[in-house]
Amino acid sequence: MNKIFTYSVAALVVAGFTIAVLFFTGLIPGSRGTSQGSGIIAGAPQIGGAFELVDNKGNTVTDKTFHGKMSLIFFGYTFCPDVCPTEMQTFAQVVEALGDDAEQVTPIFITVDPSRDTVEVVDEFVQSFHPAIVGLTGSEAQVEAVKKMYRAYSQKQEDGDPEYYLVDHTSFTYLMGPDGQLSTVFRYGTTPEEITKHIKEQL
Repeated sequence: MNKIFTYSVAALVVAGFTIAVLFFTGLIPGSRGTSQGSGIIAGAPQIGGAFELVDNKGNTVTDKTFHGKMSLIFFGYTFCPDVCPTEMQTFAQVVEALGDDAEQVTPIFITVDPSRDTVEVVDEFVQSFHPAIVGLTGSEAQVEAVKKMYRAYSQKQEDGDPEYYLVDHTSFTYLMGPDGQLSTVFRYGTTPEEITKHIKEQL
């Protein structure tokens, strides 16, 4: 079994496991919840809150740094073989599709693997997709705190390569309003067109 196939299978398992975890923790509504479009989740509980991290330029930022604009937030890691690069490409396409409205939206990548994802590594990663994407990292404690705020899940695979290990993680994208309150949660695989359409409806 080659490495690419192994990573692909792992990614599918992670996505399924993440959905199951978030279903039972209340992030995804059950049969009585409502959904808007194929990739949008409604009826989610309180998501977000105060945090302090470091951006991909080495600046200390807080949740308030991003108030005043809408934010697209995704939790992942730079060594991710497929899910994270796919979502960052989606972010880049959304920014381009928004045109002038992109000035009102901040796309944010928050690492769940701070031990490897230093400021420099995160900067190289996000800049490879679009200069508008902000990458955030921090100490283990800071990352754990923001994960709790967003009910994000991640778990290092201990049985993998000690240097090139995989990390199971949440695959949702959170759309936060200018006031820092949750607007929408997008499932992994939601198209750039659908995300763009929803953002423009909220602006």
